[in-house]
Amino acid sequence: MQYQSFLIKYAEIAIKGKNRHIFEDALVKQIKIALRKVEGTFSVTREYGRMFVSAQGDYDYDEAVEALKHVFGIVGICPVEVSDVDAPDKLKEKAVSFFGREYPDTDKSFKVHVRRLDKRYPLDSQQLNAMIGEAILEAYPSTHVDVHEPDIMLQVEIREKVYFYSHVIPGPGGLPVGSGGKAMLCLSGGIDSPVAGYMIAKRGIKLDAVYFNAPPYTSERALQKVIDLAAVIAKYTGPIYLHNINFTAIQMYIYEKCPHDELTIHMRRYMMRIAERLARDNECGAIITGESVGQVASQTMASLQATNEVCTLPVFRPLIGFDKEEIITVSKKIGTYETSILPYEDCCTIFVAKHPVTKPNVDVIRRHEKNLSEDIDRLFEEAIATDEVIIVGKEDVRQMA
Repeated sequence: MQYQSFLIKYAEIAIKGKNRHIFEDALVKQIKIALRKVEGTFSVTREYGRMFVSAQGDYDYDEAVEALKHVFGIVGICPVEVSDVDAPDKLKEKAVSFFGREYPDTDKSFKVHVRRLDKRYPLDSQQLNAMIGEAILEAYPSTHVDVHEPDIMLQVEIREKVYFYSHVIPGPGGLPVGSGGKAMLCLSGGIDSPVAGYMIAKRGIKLDAVYFNAPPYTSERALQKVIDLAAVIAKYTGPIYLHNINFTAIQMYIYEKCPHDELTIHMRRYMMRIAERLARDNECGAIITGESVGQVASQTMASLQATNEVCTLPVFRPLIGFDKEEIITVSKKIGTYETSILPYEDCCTIFVAKHPVTKPNVDVIRRHEKNLSEDIDRLFEEAIATDEVIIVGKEDVRQMA
């Protein structure tokens, strides 16, 4: 059957106390943004503890569900049949009719769960459960009740209207994007950083991103790979402003002036400095990386301390305790894995020492960084000036001057 409405369930938002309306407003906004891409016209309304999406006329059901499945804050998408509030006998008839249309093969177990939000209704939830369950058994003798593990859970919610549903399509959970501020994601072409961006966005944080390009050592295909990864994340977050920074001159200067076993540490320190500059210029409150303790030499505790030192903004590392298989599992779930493993190298993988230091001494790193003092400030500003902003996640990916 073609549903015209969806009941939207959320979880964590419901415990936000006096700030709850802020999160609800943010969720309504994100639902409306997601549905802009769907053929059809929709309204979004809310009642206590629930939101409702209603189609005004014809629409593409599969597209609408797919769009809602990418909205952080939603835990359940329930296609519903909506009815006016009627007397118990009429309500019982509608429930039986709905059950039969939904399940022509009635050789199944079921349970009825009624939520009576409108306390003026003459029967309470337990009475309604018994009444509707009995009516279904009479109408469809091949059914039977199972209150523990039913094949069918018939849900009835009595509010200003009555809502019948039995399917709950899982949403991504979390908090609506924009309810937690904005952060700058250090986005490479690897597996980890897109997953890190997804996980922080799930906590309600809007993303900008920065990619460090190193032409001619990295190709246009490597940049396109990162744009494609940002596009997957943007299905959940909305448009992402991707800052494409030419990092070649800084990398080559570090290569000439610093010990080769420390190359990655020095390069990452300057990446973090640039990321922080862009973050501040774009009103971001934190930096996000895909680092995981011990995964590579630059991600040991000592190495992370050495790169952290140059930042005053907080650095969020949501993957810090994940192993690689756990990260891969999430990347496959969100759809970034196949793009991440394409063989186009980024600047982090090209300038890697054969034997990188794993326990850098911060004092030694600072001392060797003085070797860069002659030109590094100029090169830093020149790198910032190369910033090319690519808006990812709109129908037309366009560039800004």
